[in-house]
Amino acid sequence: MAKKNIIPPNLKQILDKGDKLYQPGISVDCVIFGFHENVLKILLLQVKYVNKLALPGGFILRDEPIEQAAYRVLQERTGVNNIFLQQFNVFGNPERSDATVHQAAYLEYGVKIPKDNWLLQRFITVGYYALIDFTEVKYGDVIFEEGCEWIDINKLENLMMDHEAIILNALEALRTQLAYLPIGRNLLPKKFTMPELQKLYETILAQKLDRRNFQRKMLGFGILNRLNETKKGGAHKAPFLYTFHDKKYQKALKEGLYGSW
Repeated sequence: MAKKNIIPPNLKQILDKGDKLYQPGISVDCVIFGFHENVLKILLLQVKYVNKLALPGGFILRDEPIEQAAYRVLQERTGVNNIFLQQFNVFGNPERSDATVHQAAYLEYGVKIPKDNWLLQRFITVGYYALIDFTEVKYGDVIFEEGCEWIDINKLENLMMDHEAIILNALEALRTQLAYLPIGRNLLPKKFTMPELQKLYETILAQKLDRRNFQRKMLGFGILNRLNETKKGGAHKAPFLYTFHDKKYQKALKEGLYGSW
């Protein structure tokens, strides 16, 4: 039985006036990567009215640049301001926006959408991936969701629409860009060891890397500072701690690195 009288005010505004506030037919979906306990994870929304998981996404204001919309969505969903954001693809398969499926989902929540409502039309979505420190996320305001959850990228299931395909596409883009862009600053603690950095790269690439070659290459990029302190508490010889050199890291983001893994 459909639920009654539980339409959130913000959803009612989207239904009634959304096509005046937002650009119809286009949205953004954000693949948020986090690294925790040597596992690459994705931040997903728990969409209770269809009992599925979904990427954080949203509509684009009519006078809003698309990238700015993606930053806004991420900030609203995670509470994180310092975000590495990269556009990676556009998804426009006509079947991804099935009006019948969406209508049935909203009906489960007691919402009847008129047939000609803008929410039921075809939507093209622009995909962005974000790299975020796992420990900094503070779940923000959501519509129709019970909360958020970090999911192991190797254990994806029960996702809405084409969101699993979008995630896998984002992972491929991230792997490709490892050859010429630095990563880690947004995924690791401020201080980290070389083995921790190598494990991050190995997890993303899904392959083992030679320790000496990895260290030589990373130091050759000139984006790391080795500290005069070591990580305590390990059973073996304590490894040195590193931080990223902010200015050189930002320069590498703009100008790129070289080589491949």
